[in-house]
Amino acid sequence: MIDKKIEASQILVVSDLDETLNTLLPHYSKHNVRIIRNEQKDEFLLAQAHTAVKEAYISSNEKKYIFLVGKTFRSEAQNSLLKVLEEPPRNIVFIIITNSKSSILPTIFSRIPHKFYKSKSTRSEIDLDIVNLDLKDVYSFLKENQRITKNDAKILIESIMFKINSKKIELNHKELELFSKSIKLLELNSRPINILTSILLMLLNRKKRL
Repeated sequence: MIDKKIEASQILVVSDLDETLNTLLPHYSKHNVRIIRNEQKDEFLLAQAHTAVKEAYISSNEKKYIFLVGKTFRSEAQNSLLKVLEEPPRNIVFIIITNSKSSILPTIFSRIPHKFYKSKSTRSEIDLDIVNLDLKDVYSFLKENQRITKNDAKILIESIMFKINSKKIELNHKELELFSKSIKLLELNSRPINILTSILLMLLNRKKRL
């Protein structure tokens, strides 16, 4: 578990939100900390995002630590936070604490360092060679996952993004946006197989350009 003060913006994927806060907060001065969460649903919504942005632009001569806490984070809330997370005002540190990595948009997850503190956390390694991807691989993978559910598709997209990061493959802004858009479309009940097809074809075309 976390046993020290976090000094730079970070995403923490944890099993228990309250336990994590209780472990972290003793390392900070109370007047330098702001905790923003939805106490009713524990889902981080647009209202909490607006509060976070306002708090970030209240100037401080000392470091201010803004904890953004939620079991899950709504896409529209994250989109409204994107600019301030990418270019935080002076002395502002954001610490995102969540139970669900899959609820964090890839555009945010790829830009902010992250750590996993979930007990018994497991990550299924996808059987897909991202580096040497070819059309046969794409066809086989899509055929195998043609009846995939929305939630399983989110997990697959998360695993693909993790593999991209582990292979140190740098995506451009347009490619990152496709991952973000994919999560939104899944939430709007688009067909998972269509979403996966778009992502894999993008990766295939990217390989051809290199």
